Amino acid sequence: MTLRKSVQRFTGAGALLAGLGALALPSAYLLESPGPIFDTLSDIDDQPIITVDGAETYDTEGSLALTTVYVNGAPTSTVRVPDAIRGWLAPSVDLTPQELIYPSGTTEEEVRQRNTAAMASSQELALAAALEHLGVDYAVELSIMDFTEEAVAAGTHESLAAGDILLSAGGEEVTGIEGLRQVVNDAAGEPIELTLVRDGELIEVEAPTYQEADGEYYVGILLGSEFEFPVRADIQLEEVGGPSAGLMFTLGIIDTMTEDSLTGGEDWAGTGTVDPDGKVGAIGGIAQKVAGARSQGAEHFLAPRDNCDELDGRLPNGLEVYGVDDADQAVEILAAVRDGDEDFLAGLAPCGR
Repeated sequence: MTLRKSVQRFTGAGALLAGLGALALPSAYLLESPGPIFDTLSDIDDQPIITVDGAETYDTEGSLALTTVYVNGAPTSTVRVPDAIRGWLAPSVDLTPQELIYPSGTTEEEVRQRNTAAMASSQELALAAALEHLGVDYAVELSIMDFTEEAVAAGTHESLAAGDILLSAGGEEVTGIEGLRQVVNDAAGEPIELTLVRDGELIEVEAPTYQEADGEYYVGILLGSEFEFPVRADIQLEEVGGPSAGLMFTLGIIDTMTEDSLTGGEDWAGTGTVDPDGKVGAIGGIAQKVAGARSQGAEHFLAPRDNCDELDGRLPNGLEVYGVDDADQAVEILAAVRDGDEDFLAGLAPCGR
């Protein structure tokens, strides 16, 4: 009897220690939670976030804040099981399997370099989109840099070559990845006609497309872009990475270069990638971004139209969220709110419920 009790105590203690040990193990999930917001019309350390040279600029009012997400987990940090449990219980936190975001073997330095490069690219694209909206001419050249593994498997690379300069797709002029993506998705798996310049000669080729598990269609080419701008825009914002600030940078530049205020003193926040033609692309962490914006005082929010379904049941109280397809539409919505144009606003499709 005494031996049995000792064995029970020993096994019970072992199970307890094993359970405690499991709690200390790293979790296989990333935690996404609301991050800070940064008003593109304001200063940081007495330096404007956006400075425009080479064009007349004007005073601004209100706010056009970009939004951020804290991402905790490998390879940049460690999320332990208790952290994952707390995140699962928090309404504004999402858990995402690490392998869906970072391929196995990705290092912390690679993540930082990728985010820094994406932020730098988004600033250049934002200036292009702002000038496009304002009717200011600039030069851009899109060239094929490389191909994805899927494109090679689909045979896309057989008719294309690295260094080809892309002019149009499906008869539509292409100035960025969002415009190309729209043409590819409209083709719904059919080949698309690309107009290219190769070795100084104009050529037309048919490129196959393929569908991925996410339901989207792809042509699988990696584009590089070179711009020549008549205006310079310097954006000072350290420790923030990724491409999702593009739309708010665009609007900040437009407001800086426009005599009339876009906001009329209203407090706006938003997110979205942007192409030179102004098309707004989907981003990650939309639920965290609207929650962070509202908690930090924003009253209105601009979201990519393609993210709106993700906000069903997750709209913060007191925050008006508007879905946008492009920068022109975003400016129209800003003006409608500024001017109290209820008829225009009532005609917009809802973003989240």
